[in-house]
Amino acid sequence: MNVETDRVKIELGERSYDILIGANLLSDRASVDGLPAGNAAVIVTNPTVAPLYALRLQNLLKQRHAQCLMVELPDGEIHKDWSSLERIFGALLRAGADRKTVLYALGGGVVGDVTGFAAACYMRGVPFVQVPTTLLAQVDSSVGGKTAVNHPLGKNMIGAFYQPLRVIADLDTLDTLPDREISAGLAEVIKYGPIADDAFLGWIEDNLDALLARDKKVLAYAVKRSCEIKAWVVGQDERESGLRAILNFGHTFGHAIEAGLGFGTWLHGEGVGCGMVMAADLSHRLGLIDAAYAQRITRLIERAGLPIRGPQLGADRYLELMRGDKKSEAGEIRFVVIEAPGRAALRPAPDDIVREVLAAHAA
Repeated sequence: MNVETDRVKIELGERSYDILIGANLLSDRASVDGLPAGNAAVIVTNPTVAPLYALRLQNLLKQRHAQCLMVELPDGEIHKDWSSLERIFGALLRAGADRKTVLYALGGGVVGDVTGFAAACYMRGVPFVQVPTTLLAQVDSSVGGKTAVNHPLGKNMIGAFYQPLRVIADLDTLDTLPDREISAGLAEVIKYGPIADDAFLGWIEDNLDALLARDKKVLAYAVKRSCEIKAWVVGQDERESGLRAILNFGHTFGHAIEAGLGFGTWLHGEGVGCGMVMAADLSHRLGLIDAAYAQRITRLIERAGLPIRGPQLGADRYLELMRGDKKSEAGEIRFVVIEAPGRAALRPAPDDIVREVLAAHAA
């Protein structure tokens, strides 16, 4: 099936860049046209993705760089940590990498976040390109310049805002994803509807079966529309001082689930999916949306193959973890809530109402 390449632009002045969305991009020289052609390129990937796509990217980059090195990080959220960062730094230093060396993050959100953070830090900043190979990374984590590693006490608490030169989202890489990863990616697709575009939520409901079946044209539209919404938000609030926080719908509850269970037990998208169920219910209990809209979101998340009940960590533990969230201020937890279909805001919620939500949705 032929899928035309789409281009979405992130407008950030001199830091603006394109997101390319299409098929066969890893074999198309046009995907890297205009990128720096310095002496060396370094592909950062993992043992799952490398056998599938690293050679294809290497062949593309060898036309532009005298050297094309590869660094493999251990696979999984549990390895989004300082040791993976050190592995990249060590490889760059041993190779004598300079400020014109270009890093290519070939993998999912973990690879993208760690590589971006390494690029932000090495020699105080070297260029990097996102090459996301999961649905979640293509629609969310590769776009917008958030880079980070996890700490045992909190997810993404150590990082930097650092924009890539380009995002190359090759839809062919989704062919090899496990079904669980497709569902996890759909969580981040679904979130864009309630926070910014209720019509898109309806489109997802109508096309969910095709998305789960990996119909390329349907996936192409889902990735494009998700990136368009994120580009609109990031273009107005690059460093999350206001509007950008709405992109974290479901994430406050979701991050607590991930940290409470141990990173990697649930996929990030699974935590976000369940977190959106909780956040939608919280929005209803705060009197912002009716029960029918909260149930509509819950039904869609369940249809996508995502969990709608959280683990029983205990309300006190949930609250403790959520107070460590980056959006909290002076110990007050602030949640992304739905004010109306297609419109979200960041606001605090009383602990007693949060406890009611947890009692209803944490098994």
